[in-house]
Amino acid sequence: MAKPGPGPRRPAQRTPLQALLYWTAVLGVWGLIFVAAFFAVFAVDLPDTSKLYDVERQPSISYLDRSGAMVAVRGSQYAPPIDLDKLPPYVPKAFIAIEDRWFYWHPGFNPWGIARSQIYNMQNKGGPLRGGSTITQQLARNLFLTPSQNYRRKAQELILAMWLEAKFSKKEILALYLNRVYFGGGAYGIEAASQRYFGKPASQLTLGESALLAGMMKGPNRYSPVSATDRAERRATIVLDEMVRIGAITPQERDAAFKTPVRVNPTLANQRAQYFTDWVDDQVRSLVGEPTEDLVVETTLDLPIQAAAEQALRRGIEAGKGQGVEQGALVAIDGEGRIRAYVGGANYTDSQFDRATTARRQAGSAFKPFVYLAAMEAGRTPSDMVVDEPIKIGNWSPRNYTNDFRGPMTLQTALAQSINTVAARLANEVGTGNVAAAAQRLGIKSHIQLDPSMALGAVEVSPLEMAQAYAPFSNGGFLAKGYGIQRIRTASGKILYDHSVEKSERRQVIGSPALQYMNQMMRQVINGGTGGRAKVAGYDIAGKTGTTSDYRDAWFVGYTGGFVTAVWVGKDNNKPMKRVTGGNAPAAVWRDFMSAALPKLKAQPIPGGTVEPPLAAGADPIGDLVDGIADAIGGGGGGQPASPPEKAPAEDVPY
Repeated sequence: MAKPGPGPRRPAQRTPLQALLYWTAVLGVWGLIFVAAFFAVFAVDLPDTSKLYDVERQPSISYLDRSGAMVAVRGSQYAPPIDLDKLPPYVPKAFIAIEDRWFYWHPGFNPWGIARSQIYNMQNKGGPLRGGSTITQQLARNLFLTPSQNYRRKAQELILAMWLEAKFSKKEILALYLNRVYFGGGAYGIEAASQRYFGKPASQLTLGESALLAGMMKGPNRYSPVSATDRAERRATIVLDEMVRIGAITPQERDAAFKTPVRVNPTLANQRAQYFTDWVDDQVRSLVGEPTEDLVVETTLDLPIQAAAEQALRRGIEAGKGQGVEQGALVAIDGEGRIRAYVGGANYTDSQFDRATTARRQAGSAFKPFVYLAAMEAGRTPSDMVVDEPIKIGNWSPRNYTNDFRGPMTLQTALAQSINTVAARLANEVGTGNVAAAAQRLGIKSHIQLDPSMALGAVEVSPLEMAQAYAPFSNGGFLAKGYGIQRIRTASGKILYDHSVEKSERRQVIGSPALQYMNQMMRQVINGGTGGRAKVAGYDIAGKTGTTSDYRDAWFVGYTGGFVTAVWVGKDNNKPMKRVTGGNAPAAVWRDFMSAALPKLKAQPIPGGTVEPPLAAGADPIGDLVDGIADAIGGGGGGQPASPPEKAPAEDVPY
């Protein structure tokens, strides 16, 4: 019997070293395959990197007030690149500490940072992706890519970051980053940011200023030292603490930085007229086209008067909070239509919605002067007798604020006391079409419905419209369309637009004696009617209060010789305030502002003199004066909500 042969041979066991080398080779091969596939997929549409040093930007636009003072700068601003060696050592260290503390050790990306970001992204699906970007990756994104949050862009960012690391030294990458990163407010690069926010070159930045700028990288607008001072300070504190943690500065240097105040450039810290700048900024391109070089826009604004307007409106809204006042707007124009002050809200930082021109609110009794103007032009006079009594026009029966009727009175008294029945009767007699035509002739551009309730201000208008529509009363009867841009020129001096060249011949829109009659009656609104709180001693002043149904809107529009100011207060959601009328909160804001503005303007009396026919029999000037004082003290300013036509709800019809 044959002897059995040896069994199958078992493979020799690999030593640990052999196993390590084997699996390293396998993983290396698959790693190369993965890298090749990665580059094949994501590198096919990488942006052109040949224009690394090219700087393309939108031209900046500098806005000046009427005296040449800087109002604001819009658009991008770059400064010449600064040498890293000329910066204080703590400037780049601040950015490294808060943005990328492993900057000098990674190859362009931080694997641990990417891993942490992926864990976050998986736990927060549906939200914006967190990238864990290094300074090199941020530079790649800023130079070549869009800020969109998706995996393809992140992959391309990684590829470009490795390319930058292969091409440039760490010092060169850091210099490129600091010279190109965006700091908000149109400032690109550390030099432009230092000049914009602190009014000094970057070589003179303090430790605290450096920390503040580094902190802005998380969100230039959110951490702006101009519009978010407290938030910016807290972020700068975090930067300083991180600098201590990585050994960039000592605790003693950090404490010294805390004790050194950071002062923002006064031009920015006191930046005003942001609503106005937004408004005229939209007009520049329509006037001169898309700018191809830096522009200078000379505006009609008067910064000292603008400051008074912003302060007066802010104080008035604060004082009226207990009565539900939340927002307001103020527009002041001169007799030529030049806008001298423009405030579109209580606080631009909180809300950029412009209530001076964008919002449309019912005018209430501030619309009544157009009713009375149509009546004066039809032959009435201030001394004509009328009767305050119940009236029905179709299905509509207007009521007065006091819910009673005063009987015979003059038209002058009726306007001063804002009597609803008289205004409704006048509009019905002269025709609502003629009233609308008078308002539009003077400058109201919004649609005016011809329903009988329009006599009491059921018309939606903007403060700018109201200011320009009252301007003819102040300037001798001439149209004065409000405008804010006087001249546009290039930085080199070439004139692109000049309002004075394009201005057409002045057109008279109110004649005599209607103009004199209207001024006479609206003076009485101040001297003995619902607008008593607006009186400024020593000046010839006229105007009109306005209040709408359920106290949703309150107005005061008033003027002196060649200068008009319209004030509105209310709520953005159109909900009622607590018995706020045109005769209290808006009149108080108007007086506060005009008391500061009129001495600066050297205001003149209202032109045209007066025409005062004798008061007709039965008029009661003493009684009217007492009623006017009572309204001024108690807030009466425009009457009781009118009873509307059947088709309109009561709250839609103003006083």
